[in-house]
Amino acid sequence: MKKTAIPYMKLQLTDTKPSLFDSKVGGIGYVPRDAKIPEDSEGTQLRLLAQIDCAEITLEDFPHQGLLQFWILNDDVSGLNFDDNTLQDTFRVLYFKEPDQTVTEKEVCEKMAASSDEEDLFPVRGCYGLAFSEDVDTISYSDYRFESCIRKLVQQDYPEEAENLLENMDDFFDGGSGHKIGGYPGFAQWDPRSSEDTHDVLLFQLDSDMGTDWKILWGDCGIGNFFINWEKLKNCDFSDVLYTWDCC
Repeated sequence: MKKTAIPYMKLQLTDTKPSLFDSKVGGIGYVPRDAKIPEDSEGTQLRLLAQIDCAEITLEDFPHQGLLQFWILNDDVSGLNFDDNTLQDTFRVLYFKEPDQTVTEKEVCEKMAASSDEEDLFPVRGCYGLAFSEDVDTISYSDYRFESCIRKLVQQDYPEEAENLLENMDDFFDGGSGHKIGGYPGFAQWDPRSSEDTHDVLLFQLDSDMGTDWKILWGDCGIGNFFINWEKLKNCDFSDVLYTWDCC
């Protein structure tokens, strides 16, 4: 298991009111003064799912300055495109290397259309700050690489016990749940990627988060994920991102 370990940013929701330029889940996101709020092809505005202040990311190959944003459509499938989950129409991933600090929240709010959307369709209820801490993640049993990776390691390190261990390997590994940047993903059902897929890095994961009152809820307690190609991540090219979410 240790051989699969990689660093990741563990994220926790906070009740601190974030500013326009802070990391957040939900709420009002930064929009440049000369830009519109992201829209889908029918002209419907998207809503901010999350905004990341990249100065809080300590992982190699991720941006360390600017704002990284995730926008989705507030509809009954939360902007998911079942035919093409990389088409940035009903979702958008935006990166602003040097945001204009003179833009105000009032200016952004004035660009927002009066919403007729059903509030309960959006997976986030409210607005929350984010606390970051670097940790180490090991491969999750829901990652598409799990079986081939672990099978190889077990057969290599425990040849005599391999068959018995492989039959029960799910018992020894985590499901990959939680809010995170980097690391290994979690899924309520299965990983939509395959060995041919080039989206090999977990860019951002937002899990359902429920206490006495739910804060985040994807369908029936699911998980949302965004994936990117490693080379494109290093180049801060967020034009090709895979967005998916699933629930039980």
